[in-house]
Amino acid sequence: MSSSSCSPWLVRLFSWRSLSIVLLILLALLIALPLVNLLLMSIQGVDGGFSLQGFRTFFSESEYLEGLFNSVLLGALVTLTASILGVSLAYITQVYEFPCKRLLSLLPISIIVIPEIISVQSWLLVFGNNGVLTRALSDLGLELPSFYGWFGMVYVMTFTYYAYVYMATLSALKGFDRQLLEAATNLGLSEFQARLKVLVPLLSPAIISGALVVFTLVLGNFAIAMTLGHGIPLLSILTYKTFLSEIGLNPAMQSTLATVSTLLLVSVMLVQRWILGRGRYEMAQGRPLLAKRLTGLSAWLHTLPVLLVVAGSLLPLALLLVGAFTRARGPVMQWGEWTLDNFERVWAYGMGTILNSLGFAALATLIGVILGTLVAYATVKKRGGLSPVLEFIAMLPLAVSGTVLGIALAQGVSSFAVGLAGSSMLMVLAYSVRRLPFSVRNAANNLHNVDDSLEAASVSLGVSPCKTFFKVSLPLMSAGIAAAGVLMWATTVAELNSSIVVYSAGQETLPIQIFRLIDSDMMAMASAYGVIMISLILLPVIVATRVFNLKLFA
Repeated sequence: MSSSSCSPWLVRLFSWRSLSIVLLILLALLIALPLVNLLLMSIQGVDGGFSLQGFRTFFSESEYLEGLFNSVLLGALVTLTASILGVSLAYITQVYEFPCKRLLSLLPISIIVIPEIISVQSWLLVFGNNGVLTRALSDLGLELPSFYGWFGMVYVMTFTYYAYVYMATLSALKGFDRQLLEAATNLGLSEFQARLKVLVPLLSPAIISGALVVFTLVLGNFAIAMTLGHGIPLLSILTYKTFLSEIGLNPAMQSTLATVSTLLLVSVMLVQRWILGRGRYEMAQGRPLLAKRLTGLSAWLHTLPVLLVVAGSLLPLALLLVGAFTRARGPVMQWGEWTLDNFERVWAYGMGTILNSLGFAALATLIGVILGTLVAYATVKKRGGLSPVLEFIAMLPLAVSGTVLGIALAQGVSSFAVGLAGSSMLMVLAYSVRRLPFSVRNAANNLHNVDDSLEAASVSLGVSPCKTFFKVSLPLMSAGIAAAGVLMWATTVAELNSSIVVYSAGQETLPIQIFRLIDSDMMAMASAYGVIMISLILLPVIVATRVFNLKLFA
């Protein structure tokens, strides 16, 4: 069988060691170099020499220390509330059968379908200064306390992030072997003692993993913190404001804040690995927990809180739709008066924003999927000495917030590609780099299930490694690649954190436009843009999950 099915340059390219080197150089330029440059700038003085003035300022000024303390406190509060909600919901779901239980299958999809900026916007439509509930109670002579501040941030972030703990805990519960509980009760423990001494330790790694994911997301959150955290110093807000105030000036302070944020996130991840490493349990799959069917009052007592949680999770979609068709006079929304004016204004003035989002997200998804697929293959199937370094750099975006990554790219490109500064391509690269770990993980998950003997058999029959990759490996990876593409599209269309610091005039995207409208209290117009953004996200997700049966949350 001929092996000349690929062009000679492709054959040379598919020397996987050479490709790994190329990928390593590329990712180093896009990820490692900007982050290292950010770190170095935090220890530079105005004259370019070594200086710790930025860190001295950080640890000597109360505003920065308060921002650090508030960020950790906010992370702890939201992690606690999200964990209580997520674990309770997962336990009820797995242990009991009750009416409307299938509605819970909608929760994972809410993570990517409802971006943070939409979530905070929708809750402001209810509890904001001009919110529907605020207005209704005000007409009755009742005044709600301000939704801005600690309560609003904890409330919105809890409903935004608890599904991560829910999914992690539910997955662990589904893999739990009920024979362990039976053995414990046979040894004389009560059912409650058995669950406390057997079930809880086995679930704790999954719960801790989900909880720490929430903690890192809260630390890096920008949209909710910036919108609701009026007057409360937080690292994410201080970093952004310092970046805006220091453009063209000494960047040491913004680099210092970004470095502190990154070190904090990395520390949390290291703690997570240490805890999970010490508390590692393995189970051979046995008999899963049997769900107890509930009837009568007991069934509805379990159903009601579940319905409230599901409603609270999906309410932003309904509120967004209502707000988009509500008439507004400036910032004042006329609840109960319906109109298409908001969409007419979008059609007249906002098509450039929509086209920017479509173009940037499409190109970023294409780049991210190609890069992710090649990195996954090089690190899983063609593992060599460079693989750990390549894998580490590809996953670095998980250790930094989107705002910090955007600042690193905005500062770093000037060191090796001046022409990228302020260009549309910088937006695309920020999107691609930010979501690259999604692509790598999805492609890698499929590759772990592909037997190496399939490729070996193809090569032994005279098929070139190049053709083997395209004819054997790539089709087997197709499900993971497609899932990565859908997830990258959904998250890049909604990306705000990184784009808010790298965009230039004329490059506004839907999340940026929504953020600016919320900041101006133009909630009706923001809702119209939000409906369009959700539609762009939801359509591919529905097609992927319902038509092609892709498992986006495997």
